[in-house]
Amino acid sequence: MPPRRRVTTEPPRIAAVVLTDLTDAPADELGAGADLDGLAFDDVQVSTLMLSSAVVRECRFRGVVAREADWRSARLHDTTFDRLDVPVVRASRSQWRDVRVEGSRLGSVEAYETSWRSVHLVGCKLGYLNLRGAELLDVALTDCVVEELDLGQADVRRVRLDGTRVATLDVQGATLQHLDLRGADLEELRGLEGLRGATVTPAQLSLLAPLLAGAWGIKVED
Repeated sequence: MPPRRRVTTEPPRIAAVVLTDLTDAPADELGAGADLDGLAFDDVQVSTLMLSSAVVRECRFRGVVAREADWRSARLHDTTFDRLDVPVVRASRSQWRDVRVEGSRLGSVEAYETSWRSVHLVGCKLGYLNLRGAELLDVALTDCVVEELDLGQADVRRVRLDGTRVATLDVQGATLQHLDLRGADLEELRGLEGLRGATVTPAQLSLLAPLLAGAWGIKVED
């Protein structure tokens, strides 16, 4: 038997979010500084999905439509978001732990300097996902489309992109450990020097070769 290859890229460790016995809640429960526990917000339409400085535990948001969301400094734990339609999400300096976002359309997501642990985005479309300066541990993007993913200055550990198209990926100044890009379709990359700690396929490496040569001043001639 051929020797078994040693797996060196660790996958994200994402806990399943299982919610039971939720209480249906009206939109007026939402607000800055709210303390939400075990609530379900289904088919809600609001101008602003206000959760700034809120504590959200074991809640479900499904079919929520808003012009914008304010989640700045919020703490989101064991919570799911399904079929959100929000053009602008302001979530800087928030904390996400055991969070699942599925089937959602989000425009600009300002999530810089956040802490994400065990976070899974599935089947989402995002315009600009700003995770600059964030701490990401055990995060996955599965079957998503992202126009621009900004990981500049971020601390990234055990993060995987699977079946996900990213038009522009920015890793300038990032610290990467076990960033798995093998399932990603990348069109443009910024900050090649920040790729240390990422895993790509041989085919992806061949596509990156011209960018690497240009960054390092290598001439390629016949």
